[in-house]
Amino acid sequence: MILVLTLLFAAYVLCMLAIAYGFKKVRLFSSETINPKTRFSIVIPFRNEAENLPQLLRTIEAINYPPYLFEVLFVNDASEDSSEEIVAGAIQKSKLNFQLLQNKYFSNSPKKDAISEAIKHSKFEWIATTDADCELPQNWLKSLDSFIQQENPILVCGPVLYKSDGSFIQNFQQADGLSLQAVAVGSFGHGNPLLCNGANLAYLKSAFLKVGGFSGNDHIASGDDIFLMEKIKKAFPKQLQFLKAKDFIVTTKPQENWKSVRNQRIRWASKTSKQKNMASLILGTLVLLVNIAILLIPVLMLFSSENLGLYFLLVVAKIITDYLVIHQTASFFEVKLPFWIFIWQPFLYAALIVSVVFGSIKGNYIWKGRSFQKP
Repeated sequence: MILVLTLLFAAYVLCMLAIAYGFKKVRLFSSETINPKTRFSIVIPFRNEAENLPQLLRTIEAINYPPYLFEVLFVNDASEDSSEEIVAGAIQKSKLNFQLLQNKYFSNSPKKDAISEAIKHSKFEWIATTDADCELPQNWLKSLDSFIQQENPILVCGPVLYKSDGSFIQNFQQADGLSLQAVAVGSFGHGNPLLCNGANLAYLKSAFLKVGGFSGNDHIASGDDIFLMEKIKKAFPKQLQFLKAKDFIVTTKPQENWKSVRNQRIRWASKTSKQKNMASLILGTLVLLVNIAILLIPVLMLFSSENLGLYFLLVVAKIITDYLVIHQTASFFEVKLPFWIFIWQPFLYAALIVSVVFGSIKGNYIWKGRSFQKP
């Protein structure tokens, strides 16, 4: 048992350090002053987002990019609140090119259907997606245009940050989100992208059509971002890039309670077993095993006191490793995370991830007022 635990934690530490190295390899991009020319169709599905849409709309109105070079396609996904009225009102007042579409359902994934519907109506060559509970930076499209002109990518993944008001639950989600961003950026740094986030994602419409859109995985409710990335990576292996720029950071709203946090994670986990990237599956398995071990170690300490020092060192090694990796990511996002968060976070995260794994085995969860079942 001692040898197994030691090897398990050693593998975890090495993987996390590799991720940190990959994160550093992705250069910080600085937009040059060039004439904008890329045309974007911004796609935003929404369902029951009346609370969040006004702030998103304000950030869209403030985008620093020629209005004739972008359009915004809102797709109403059967909202039951005043979301549709809010978007319709904004269309009447705005001078920007807004469209309001209604979702058409063809699969088990309403969000994928919504994005597909928007792309059918899109006029421009680049599709940029975000979520209705997000806020966009002023130079979002300017930075993306500059990157596209310089690097000639097919797909561009961007950074996403959870906002936090300093509360326990929001600090947890922010730190967890930063760890996912570390994996996303780090994997791009090693040339083998594992994660991306549909809240800040852009790709050529022609590439989306060439790979058949979401066909083949539209029976899975989530994964509109990762499954598409994997298909595009297979077709265009050298033209996926991460745009690591401070003026390209999209901020998103955290969940309000632990039940919603768990449901969100189950939704994410429901796609994990369907991913075809072996590195992603290995990393996910390693993280799961280490977190199970974190929950077992306090019990082992009670019944194997002669190894108390080793168990303590294993936990400390994980805490320090997590701190180094997430601190590096947090520095890019200009977020300050006190070290004490990392003392309790591993145990809470371990309990959550084990709960999520058992929940994802059953496969049932509630999201945006809908019930989903494992396909």
